[in-house]
This record gives sequence, structure tokens and C-alpha cells, in this order.
Amino acid sequence: MADVSQYVGLITSEHADKPKFSAMVAAVAQCFVDQQNALGGLIPAFDLDQAVGDQLDIIGLWVGVSRRVNTPLTGVYFSFDIAGVGFDQGVWQGPFDPSTGVTLLDDGTYRILIRAKIGANHWDGTLGTSAAILNQIFDNGTNVFIQDNQDMTMTFGVSGVIPSAVLLALLKGGYIPLKPEGVLVNSYIVTSSSGAPIFGFDMENQYVSGWDVGAWATQL
Repeated sequence: MADVSQYVGLITSEHADKPKFSAMVAAVAQCFVDQQNALGGLIPAFDLDQAVGDQLDIIGLWVGVSRRVNTPLTGVYFSFDIAGVGFDQGVWQGPFDPSTGVTLLDDGTYRILIRAKIGANHWDGTLGTSAAILNQIFDNGTNVFIQDNQDMTMTFGVSGVIPSAVLLALLKGGYIPLKPEGVLVNSYIVTSSSGAPIFGFDMENQYVSGWDVGAWATQL
């Protein structure tokens, strides 16, 4: 970062011993120092990994996705004794949040949605590239995959660590736009046991696995 001492230090010896002159140079140079520091801070302020609040909203505007969802995301508020919205899954209801559901995304969730939109903007519509995009969006052991049903429909599957209720609601609501035009998403399935792949035959990987490893899938 720029500092006014860099400019005051350039005063020649003939004037360096004049405190009023040094103070005048410091006062004049300070506005330019502040300007340099403000400009230098624009890059980290609008970096997707670091941006918060209004800066994140501006990035979303550039990308083409809003923090505000069209329809309230229901069934996402934290609650005891309700599967899927317990600790690390449900979102706390704030003092000004509507009782009908989430309409305004928090910074962390909005950042993930922006990443999804960026990926979708560069997507070529193939399953191979969709996997790479989904891996960038979901981390911490969550595995999201797409199955082509060969009948102009596709299925989204979520295995591994079950993500938050808000992310699942965004996925089901079509806010993560990884769907070719003209193709219908017929279902969204999620592993019933966090950390486990979905139960299935003829496959053994982090997405689908057989007996004693895979867990039954549940529909969103």
C-alpha cells in the first residue's frame, strides 16, 4: 500500500528541515495516496473469494444472477426433530426474514450460486464439462452428478456429504442452471445417509455404490 512517507522522504536536504514545508507536502500527497490505495483495493474487493455484501451483488449483476430468489425457499429454516434442517443443514431465521421462507441469500450461498452461473455461462452442454462445473460449485465431500436418461430427460443426484437445505432448495428450484435447452429434469435424488454414495448396481464409485456401501436415495 502507498504511504505518504514515501513522498515526504523525497524532499531534498535543503527543505527537509522545514517542518511546515514537510507538512504541506504530506497534506498535498495524502489525497493521491488515498486514491492509490482505494484503486488498489478494488481488485480484492471484487474478487469472488473475498467480496461481501454490495461488492458481491455487483459481481452477481455482471454474471447475471440475483441474490433475491423469485419464490421463497421453504423448508430450509433450522429446526429440531426435522430431517434435513438440523445442525449444518438448516439456515437460521433472521429477525427480518419472512416466515414463508428464504428470499434473500446470505453471502456464502450467494457466492456458490454465482460460481454456478459463471460455470453455466461457459458450459458447452455436455455431461463431461458439467461434472467439472459441479465439482467447482460443491466441495467438502459433496458429489453432485447428472444422469442422462436418453429420453430428453435428466436426473440430478447428490451423494457424499449432504449439502445445506438452502443449496438443495436452489438445486431443486433450477437456480443452478446446468440444463440443456429442451431437456427436462425429471427428478432430484439425494443420498439418505450423509457421506455415503447412492445405492445402485453395476457401479462402484463416490456417486453410486452397491450393498454395504451405498445408501437409499430420497427425492427432493
